[in-house]
Amino acid sequence: MSYATSPSHRLAVWLALFVTVLWSSSWVIIRWGLDDEGLPPVMFAALRYGLAAIVLVGWLIFREHGRRHEYSVSRGYIARLVLLGIVMYALTQGAIFVALDEQPAATTSLILAMTPLFVAGGAAISLSEVPTRWQVSGVILVAVGALLYFAGDLSATTTGLIAAIVALGSNVAAALLGRSVNRAGKLPAITITAISMAVGAGVLVFIAIGLEGIPQVSLRGWLIILWLAVVNTAFAFTLWNLSLQRLTAVESASINNTMLVQIALLAWLFLGEAPGAFGLLGIALVSAGVYIVQATNWKRVASTKTKAGGDRASGEGPREGSRGEAPD
Repeated sequence: MSYATSPSHRLAVWLALFVTVLWSSSWVIIRWGLDDEGLPPVMFAALRYGLAAIVLVGWLIFREHGRRHEYSVSRGYIARLVLLGIVMYALTQGAIFVALDEQPAATTSLILAMTPLFVAGGAAISLSEVPTRWQVSGVILVAVGALLYFAGDLSATTTGLIAAIVALGSNVAAALLGRSVNRAGKLPAITITAISMAVGAGVLVFIAIGLEGIPQVSLRGWLIILWLAVVNTAFAFTLWNLSLQRLTAVESASINNTMLVQIALLAWLFLGEAPGAFGLLGIALVSAGVYIVQATNWKRVASTKTKAGGDRASGEGPREGSRGEAPD
């Protein structure tokens, strides 16, 4: 039996798909909280990720009870961890909630689907990697797909687009910073997530109180917040990490990219946001383009050094494309 057809691998695939369904449903549930319950967007994000951080920290305390671990963490590393929390949660998630409050979920999702392209570009610059012809084709597909989507149904607002673009930029920065923090291997991934999420949520609460004040939340509103925090964030994140123990980066990235189509379909079914023929074609092209960019290996530029007795080229083989996780 091959690795790809083993029961554990199939289970990991189904777990990852289930997580993307949860994350995609978040976009619809967030719109219910914003539109039906009138929750202020920034405080909504702060409450969701604040409660999720409490759940994750509580789980860590329970899991590590009675165990002793010694971690060597420098001040510079702590500063990067704090910055990750501010960029990933305070800035990215705050902007996403504002964008969802202003325009259709599928529009915001389409813009954020371009995150892996910019992450790969940033990694290419820092790692001296160049794109293949297939990856260039993927970038072109994304551009054409986005143009088709907005040409067919320009369901967007100025505030919504600005917020979505801010979320895109901060999500790219968070993906690159997160890779740097996790690559150091000084703390477990779930610990990094819990700490950074707590920091980001704390900043969001401070900003939300200043901008929106303390809201009156109904029972249904609290149920929405609790579901998003416990199920779609803390629980889903745990399952996603479990699936990553068996899936390759390309597999998990490809599964993650199905969210673009899922969000469009869920928004169509539950929010009445029909994308139209051009919109559906645009979503399909963007999905295909992002997949091509991520599924194709990047090639490191070989450096040639001349030594006595002849030329000798040194370089590394193909590397997997960089990717960023789509916000849920």
